Amino acid sequence: MIKPMLDESPSPSTRSPEAAPELVGEFVVLRPMTVEDAAITHQWRLGARARLLNGAAASVEDQRRWISQRPRGEFNYIIQLIGGPPVGMLSLIDIDLVNRRAESARFLIGDEAAAKGAPAAVEAMKLLYELAFDRLGLERVYGVIEQRNHLMIKWQKYLGMQEEGRLRRHYLKDGEFMDAISLGLLAGEYRAQTLPRMTALLAMGRRRSAGE
Repeated sequence: MIKPMLDESPSPSTRSPEAAPELVGEFVVLRPMTVEDAAITHQWRLGARARLLNGAAASVEDQRRWISQRPRGEFNYIIQLIGGPPVGMLSLIDIDLVNRRAESARFLIGDEAAAKGAPAAVEAMKLLYELAFDRLGLERVYGVIEQRNHLMIKWQKYLGMQEEGRLRRHYLKDGEFMDAISLGLLAGEYRAQTLPRMTALLAMGRRRSAGE
């Protein structure tokens, strides 16, 4: 059994995760984001694929500052192809080891062309879930998605997340309030539904890579 990643602490209420570990898969590696990633992540956040996410930093310097100021209670990752370039970003934030929950957030494949042909998105989520449920021992991972991001909502539901509610007028985008869809995944659901589905998708990606 993998031990949860806890600091030594006299009180459970003050426990926090250690520094973000590097997560290595078959197709991608999730490496901790650093300030050196400011330029490329800022470029991704200004792209069309990010238009339904929270607003981007105004400049690369602002992005650098944002990265440097991330709190200890979150893991921010760059999705990088094995032996290849970085293609996206993904985070686990608001990690609560007492109540055993965290939020999956900031998921973006910023370089779709470079990621084409590799199951980068699926494996990135699989690595994050393995960290959350197997290493940290969490019971619940949740997230919110802007109501117009239909493809992301559909994809997350396909992977096993359950719709838990609607946050009304949660985002202000271009002067207009938008609802957010609240989704959640429990540890038992991850092991019974999500993990087998992800494993099957990765097997399909492996066969494509092999030209079968």
